[in-house]
Amino acid sequence: MPCDLDRRKILGLLAAAPMMQAQQGVKMFDGFTTSKIQTSGAAIHAVSGGTGSPVLLLHGYPESHVMWHKIAPRLAGNHTVIAADLRGYGDSSKPAGGENHSGYSKRAMAQDQVEVMKHFGFEKFAVVGHDRGGRVAHRMAIDHPDRVTKLAVLDIVPTHKIYHNVTKEFATAYYHWFFLIQPAPFPETLIANSVEFFMNRQFRALMPDKVSPEAFGEYLRCFRDPATVHAACEDYRAAASIDLQHDDADLSRKIDCPVLVLWAERGPMNRLFDVLAAWRERAEHVSGKALPGGHFLPEEVPDQTLAELQTFLAS
Repeated sequence: MPCDLDRRKILGLLAAAPMMQAQQGVKMFDGFTTSKIQTSGAAIHAVSGGTGSPVLLLHGYPESHVMWHKIAPRLAGNHTVIAADLRGYGDSSKPAGGENHSGYSKRAMAQDQVEVMKHFGFEKFAVVGHDRGGRVAHRMAIDHPDRVTKLAVLDIVPTHKIYHNVTKEFATAYYHWFFLIQPAPFPETLIANSVEFFMNRQFRALMPDKVSPEAFGEYLRCFRDPATVHAACEDYRAAASIDLQHDDADLSRKIDCPVLVLWAERGPMNRLFDVLAAWRERAEHVSGKALPGGHFLPEEVPDQTLAELQTFLAS
């Protein structure tokens, strides 16, 4: 367990986590409404609030919509904000992986969220995705160009680019990309046997100063469910299989809507890739910058992240 943590506080949180209910997340979203939307492929848990032009917020691994709790309430001052759990994560349902992990292809996950936004009455909307959510948002902008008005991706480069440029440094920094894709039930079993240790390692010294005990409690609660662990593995397995097939088929297509790219100044992406150049290979109108934080930008540097998003969405 990281030495930076307040051991007694975190141990108490871990002990209480199994009893936490989904409503804990709602407390971090004052004025938001909780919904469960049945789409054609999954039941998606989401919170919604605010007024104005619609913005869909999608989270990364190993988190849920809760990762936006420092951003969404303030963004809702000028926008209708929907923060959703991806299928398999948080309190959304966990469909079967299916053949070639197609149940967790970014195409299927994007379709869920398009239907979520239609449920709220929005045929067109902006989408902001961090980490895995950014990969879902990327696929959404390709498959549904008539729906996505603006796209913001946080601390990623396209999946196809990554898998075709793997180095020792990348494999070391992103070891979980190669661990989680191993056949079931190998990674599922190891994570489930040490879920508290595993989750603590994901956030390390960020807790409790950057990732609050309340948010971490939600992430841990969800990952105590073996179905969530399996679904998250399926997400990564899809990225290494069917998602690459979809990407290969679309390499000649470029995203036409405006794209904002934000990445972590202290993160591996900044060291390993020319992030803007990588996205300019996949989109026509790209802008962006590095922010002074690590991978979990919405929680580590929420003020800077919010400012960049607000400027982009208002332009």
